[in-house]
Amino acid sequence: MRRRLWLGLAWLLLARGATRTPSAPRKPRSYPHLEGDVRWRRLFSSTHFFLRVDPGGRVQGTRWRHGQDSILEIRSVRVGVVAIKAVSSGFYVAMNHRGRLYGSRLYTVDCRFRERIEENGHNTYASQRWRHHGQPMFLALDRKGAARLGGQTRRHHLSTHFLPVLVS
Repeated sequence: MRRRLWLGLAWLLLARGATRTPSAPRKPRSYPHLEGDVRWRRLFSSTHFFLRVDPGGRVQGTRWRHGQDSILEIRSVRVGVVAIKAVSSGFYVAMNHRGRLYGSRLYTVDCRFRERIEENGHNTYASQRWRHHGQPMFLALDRKGAARLGGQTRRHHLSTHFLPVLVS
């Protein structure tokens, strides 16, 4: 009985290896269904603040969970690239070339962030356009809830980790 099981397993492995050789190129994957996806979330930082954009266009954190200005619309522009817009104020979260976060009324290239799901289940958002000495600049909130400069942030910093919370 065991011998038959081993023979069957060996036959499956040989048959599987015959269908694809290691040098054969992989087919490119296509994800057009993910483009244009819109999610309403609150982004909760690992520093215990919700990301918000106030009516004046300032990007900062708030501890008040039920604030209307902390509801964000996360729109997928391309696969892995998102635009973040505050629903109440209508401002997009943007980053300038110095790494300063601000609210923009118009959707521009500065409003695009590369979204990455980290191993701990949190998301990080790096500016798609701007880099600081070759390193990506991340969206981050410090311990006081203020927006950090992108040049001072790295992917492994806890201040750059956000947990998307469903809006109830």
